[in-house]
Amino acid sequence: MKDPSIYHVQVIDRIMQILACFDDTHPVLGVSQIAGQVGLHRATVHRLVVALVNAGILERVPNSDKYRLGIRLLELGLSILRRMDFRQEAIPHMREMVDRFGEVCDLGILDDGQVLYLEVFPSRFPIAVAVATGMRLPAHCTASGKAILAFLPPEEVDALLPDTLRRFTEHTITTKAALFQQLEEIRQRGWALDDEEIEIGVRAVAAPIRDINGRAVASIGIPGPAGRLSYERIEEMAGALMEAARAISARLGWNGQAEAPTI
Repeated sequence: MKDPSIYHVQVIDRIMQILACFDDTHPVLGVSQIAGQVGLHRATVHRLVVALVNAGILERVPNSDKYRLGIRLLELGLSILRRMDFRQEAIPHMREMVDRFGEVCDLGILDDGQVLYLEVFPSRFPIAVAVATGMRLPAHCTASGKAILAFLPPEEVDALLPDTLRRFTEHTITTKAALFQQLEEIRQRGWALDDEEIEIGVRAVAAPIRDINGRAVASIGIPGPAGRLSYERIEEMAGALMEAARAISARLGWNGQAEAPTI
């Protein structure tokens, strides 16, 4: 007698094969098309498709003998995304950044025109930039802040920031016009730089973490002494941060295809 657990696993495997047939190129499929792709008998596929339709996972296209993914599948996916904690998703990547570069790695969100740091991993060096969990810094002159601002709607950025931006060093951007120009550059290259804009002798680089709609909800960044963060090293860090940010964003549902807002 066959082990029933083996049968159940086989059914699940076949269901997953059927669902995998539906993609952007093939959003609508008939039973024969599905059977051809998965290599199963048409009657077997039809039986499984009917079960998936009854569960709301697939739905029949009106006035057709073809099928498409159902609303229930979308509901399940959105439920997972709502429970997704980007902080927990970011932590392994933050550890990797510290292991690789030895500098502080921070995770920030935007809150009332400021960056609020939710998580900070300390530097391996005895002398490092003082950033702590719960610290707030202005968004317009920090890499973490600008990485988020660059991927928000322009009207939202305009409402968040005062017309005159506070100066901290001779390198601080103090007008919205100049900031918007830099935000456009950030969108084009995918990462933000603080080049001694909030404190002389300190540089930082950050990349945006984006949600399912492509909106920046946080940033992952590396600040450090300017003497250790050469422009060449910043380029290397930026590449690593963008890769980490893309991985985190993918876990939040972003497919990497959403268009950035235009200012």
